[in-house]
Amino acid sequence: MVEQESGSTEHWLGRARQLVPAAVARAKSARSFVSRWSSIASKLERIPPCLSDLSSHPFFAKNALCVEQLQSVSNAVSETIDLADRCSGPSAPPVGKLRMQSDLDAIAAKLDLCIHDCRLLIKTGVLGESNHPPASTTAAPDDSADVVRELLARLQIGHSEAKQRAIDGLLEALRDDEKGVVALLGRSNISALVQLLAAATAPKMREKAASVVCLLAETGNCEGLLISEGVLPPLIRLTESGSLVGREKAVVSLQRLSMSAETARSIAGHGGVRPLIEVCQVGDSISQLAAAGTLKNLSAVAEARQSLVDEGIVRVMINILDSGIVLGLKEYAAECLQNLTSSNESLRRAVVSEGGIRSLLAYLDGPLPQEPAASALRNLVGSVSVDSLVSLGLLPRLVHVLRDGSPGAKQAAASAVCKISSTPETKRLVGESGCLPLLLGLLEAKSGGAREVAAQAVAGLMSCPHNRREVRKDERSVPSLVQLLDPSPQNTAKKYAVCCLASMASSKRCRRMMISYGAIGYLKKLVDMDVPGAKKLLERMERGSLRSLFGKK
Repeated sequence: MVEQESGSTEHWLGRARQLVPAAVARAKSARSFVSRWSSIASKLERIPPCLSDLSSHPFFAKNALCVEQLQSVSNAVSETIDLADRCSGPSAPPVGKLRMQSDLDAIAAKLDLCIHDCRLLIKTGVLGESNHPPASTTAAPDDSADVVRELLARLQIGHSEAKQRAIDGLLEALRDDEKGVVALLGRSNISALVQLLAAATAPKMREKAASVVCLLAETGNCEGLLISEGVLPPLIRLTESGSLVGREKAVVSLQRLSMSAETARSIAGHGGVRPLIEVCQVGDSISQLAAAGTLKNLSAVAEARQSLVDEGIVRVMINILDSGIVLGLKEYAAECLQNLTSSNESLRRAVVSEGGIRSLLAYLDGPLPQEPAASALRNLVGSVSVDSLVSLGLLPRLVHVLRDGSPGAKQAAASAVCKISSTPETKRLVGESGCLPLLLGLLEAKSGGAREVAAQAVAGLMSCPHNRREVRKDERSVPSLVQLLDPSPQNTAKKYAVCCLASMASSKRCRRMMISYGAIGYLKKLVDMDVPGAKKLLERMERGSLRSLFGKK
């Protein structure tokens, strides 16, 4: 019979020590299922050393976990004796053979659990840390660390119901004091959580473990431990077949963990792409958003891109661009397409063939952040004819972005202008679209990269006479370009500024402005640095300066 759970630690220690020899004798004398009983007897014989190790600890008598563990041992041994009595009579067991086999398996599992938990109590060091009554989340603040330590220990010992109570307490503790709980976490605690997450026979436990892992992943302080303890495979399995809540928590965890390129690579390697794409298509709004964010992170890893495309990500992301309704979802899709098209021509063609350009252009018409779509278009303009881009309405969208977009979006749009300005006709069309004044304004951007790409675009467009006249007429052009002659290494636009100013140097008015803004001093330094075109432009300006000087005399 199972004992009532009351009495001191010493009482339960004595009780367990008294029961074990009797249980061993009964197990060895059982006449049915002899081989199974022999195995059970060997398990029983391993219990006394565990009890000795446990009782020798300095805090043994004060620790609530000890008395609970001794109760579990005593109850398991008592059940073993009862079961042995049923198998030791002269007749066959009073219950069916299959039922008796099941009972024997169950008692063997209980004994294994008792031995495991006794060893774990010693190994984890929790006996010296937790000297309080059973954990309660209503403990006083001074006791909160001890309560959390005990909850963490209880994740590793006892039956599933006890672990579920512990994980409930841990969830509450995390919500109350996230930093305090994280500070107490160790590798063994994370390992226990991952094991609970992988427990296929306890769906509710998996769901709660996923909630804890999600909270820990979102802290940004546990990624290394979670990954090293193998959290990715069970999270991916939960994404495939978990409950609504479990799947949501798993995908949110994967999104946070995939911010690391190495982890993103591992998610793809563990078969995470297909379930994430499926969640993007059929998941609830939170799961869909997190799955798209995870896939965006995976697409930033070059080695993962082909597997993403093989699983159909291009069509899925284009569909999201066309019809996604969750806030942030379209932006993730545009970023994903931006990453996919950043370096691989075959992937660019895949996006073009699926109609991605039209969807990206439509995205630019909306109020959402424009930089990812503008960057994706910049990547794609070399993979389709300029005539097709113009007919699809690319130029008005570029003007819109150059006028109203974020700094990053403007830089991407200017880069797209550089790429499409490949023939005299397209250069004329770009100039007539209204891009030039906006590009000239971008010459004064805070970002050096934006200034460089704007200067490059202007330099390319100025080979068209109409565009050259427009640049000369703009009062901002000369002072902005002269400032870009700055010889400092941080200024990467100087060679394009030299090219632009050389195209304007035939105008006496422009030459005078260049000189007045200090172009000669800059150019002398650029000549020493062997910047292409600087020497020729300097000579032309110095000749003009001398003529002006002699003319005045």
